Amino acid sequence: MLHRRLCLLISIVWLTACVNVPDGCTPVSGFDQQRYLGTWYEIARLDHRFERGLSNVSATYAIREDGGISVMNRGFDTASQRWDSAEGKAFFVESPDVAFLKVSFFGPFYGSYVVFELDTDYRYAFVSGPNRNYLWLLARTPKPGPAVLERFKAAAVARGFDLEELIVVDHTPPSSD
Repeated sequence: MLHRRLCLLISIVWLTACVNVPDGCTPVSGFDQQRYLGTWYEIARLDHRFERGLSNVSATYAIREDGGISVMNRGFDTASQRWDSAEGKAFFVESPDVAFLKVSFFGPFYGSYVVFELDTDYRYAFVSGPNRNYLWLLARTPKPGPAVLERFKAAAVARGFDLEELIVVDHTPPSSD
């Protein structure tokens, strides 16, 4: 019984530790979820095992019946020469006008999704996870231009992100051989 309670306590602590905001990354307020819905292209990211080897990565967001947001991530696995996808769900942590969500692709396990910069036309977004190991630049087009990437890098460095592992995502269409 004690073992079960200890495991439950550790699980609760671990799960809540994954839904936080890194220091220096203030979620965008005045967020409009309707304008954020639709497809975004991943322009750059910090390397991590979930997306390793993927090119042509995109994320599509839509409203769920339960009030949450559905997340469909898609990318081309260059090693296997096939498309991979992952379906998840997201919910606002505070309120729908604050761009701080918890997202899950694996059952009850949630991680942070923090939009810390967003242009007024919703053309690009700078997103972090629960800590400085997760960072993404998303845009409405696969080629937003070098100025957006440079602005993203400067904003990330100013917030303490180490960009040594930064990957600029290839959006060259895979060959149809």
